[in-house]
Amino acid sequence: MGIERARRALAAAGLEDRVMEFDTSSATVELAAEAVGCEPARIAKTLSFAVGDRVALVVCAGDARIDNPRFKAEFRTKAKMLGRDEAEERIGHGVGGVCPFGVEPGCDVYLDESLRRFDTVCPAAGNAASAVRLSCEELERACDGARWVDVCKGW
Repeated sequence: MGIERARRALAAAGLEDRVMEFDTSSATVELAAEAVGCEPARIAKTLSFAVGDRVALVVCAGDARIDNPRFKAEFRTKAKMLGRDEAEERIGHGVGGVCPFGVEPGCDVYLDESLRRFDTVCPAAGNAASAVRLSCEELERACDGARWVDVCKGW
């Protein structure tokens, strides 16, 4: 279900031909990097947080971590990740395949500055055995309404 939602959203941006599907799991940064054939930092992981009654999806580089003070300053709340059991219902994609494409209403997408240092990045495409290779400009276009933030550290 998730990969079809992602495909439809990517098709609306003219990027459906970029979806890659794998015979093995790409559910973690390391597994995704191996499947795609890139360095782990280029994997654009999508982290999901409860922010009031909405979901904030923060897409960041594979080597980045949430900086709690920056997150709190940006979102005016403590960083609280969604539980595994909430992800699919609230986002439309299950854990391991969470991506910023084709998400449920009530999800807001934020692209972290940690991604901008790369010419291409590879987020998941809706399930735990998929990815899509995009430039940052294409990622922004595919995430209709996304906003850039600076809430990560360690990269």
